[in-house]
Amino acid sequence: MKTSSIAWIAGTMLLAFTATAHARLDTRTMSCEQVRSLIQGHRAAVLTTGQNTYDRYVRQYGNECDWPEVPTAASVPARDGQCRVYRCQEPVFNFPN
Repeated sequence: MKTSSIAWIAGTMLLAFTATAHARLDTRTMSCEQVRSLIQGHRAAVLTTGQNTYDRYVRQYGNECDWPEVPTAASVPARDGQCRVYRCQEPVFNFPN
């Protein structure tokens, strides 16, 4: 293959990956019910929550988190206010001394 063909293919792939990243759903444009439904239906979803922020959200009861992480309550902005969802985090144990 010619060098220009390889560069064209690499550029096209980079553009495709960039377009995919911008296609992530934004919780701020959805109602809380839509956000929860999306997560429940897909078991987990990576969602945009602000101009430069995103995270992976999961169902409350499921096995979408890698060990030792567990679903932990979180809040995301939605069109109709703050929405309670869950994301994977390592549990924090506060043992008494």
